[in-house]
Amino acid sequence: METTAYLFSHFKGVQKTPDDEQVYFAVSKDGYKWHNLNGGKPVLHSTRGEGGVRDPHIMRSHDGSKFFLIATDLYIYGKWGETPESWYRCQREGSKSIMIWESEDLVNWSEQRMVKVATDDSSCAWAPESVYDDKAGDYFVYWSSRCAADGFEKQRVYCAHTKDFITFTEPEIYIERDFNVIDTSIIKVGEKYYRFTKNHTDASIFMEVSDELEGEFTEIKEFTMAGKQGYEGPTAYKMNGEDTWCVLLDAFASDKGYQPYLTKDMASGVFVPQEGFETPDLFRHGTVMPITEAEYNRLVSVYGIDE
Repeated sequence: METTAYLFSHFKGVQKTPDDEQVYFAVSKDGYKWHNLNGGKPVLHSTRGEGGVRDPHIMRSHDGSKFFLIATDLYIYGKWGETPESWYRCQREGSKSIMIWESEDLVNWSEQRMVKVATDDSSCAWAPESVYDDKAGDYFVYWSSRCAADGFEKQRVYCAHTKDFITFTEPEIYIERDFNVIDTSIIKVGEKYYRFTKNHTDASIFMEVSDELEGEFTEIKEFTMAGKQGYEGPTAYKMNGEDTWCVLLDAFASDKGYQPYLTKDMASGVFVPQEGFETPDLFRHGTVMPITEAEYNRLVSVYGIDE
């Protein structure tokens, strides 16, 4: 399958209107200059749970027959209100479920599903993502949560397996550090799994590598952005037609939005910042997925594109 364009699923995350925390789509031919679909309006609205979604993650199924989109069940604007106290409360009283849609063509989407994935004593299954697990032959889903056992003091990353995004195994702790960890994103390159995670305590990203999804990960100390503060929401993708990979980091602290960093050697951890990355408005925590020319044309035909 040849991919020639890119789809960016994201949310706005400014919490100023009822639509900001919903699912938006944008497309790009080169992975740098992005155009809104659907007139810059949401393509999917949450009608379950809290009524808003954040951190949408989209992936192509292993057999290529469909797409899965999962997201955080969280609606700051509609339920919590954007105050320091509300952010504190939602991380302790928030939804244990994630929201799920699926599609065979990226334009016709299934009825929304709400599935509890977090442990009974957890709160807010935050920023869920998924990757195919070759060893297990199913999908490996992971998210961040706090739990009551330690008084909701520390964010950990949890995981579960699923074959259909309907039934999930019991959650287990996946990443735990002395500091808070959230926003994990994983990409497989060759036979290695590369993991980008936010150190939520100091707002920086660290990078790790392993031969197996649930094996021992080793931190890549040479990672260009290691220890640099003010970033979150990493997402990584291969550039079409090149042996080059892009990691996007959301420079949330400076309100600059996503910033691109490229490498031709993922194992080295050395990424070069790129100029010319343009989004029509502020994209927040999402996923970039390479798509085919036919998929690009279908999206543009159905949703319309903002030039």
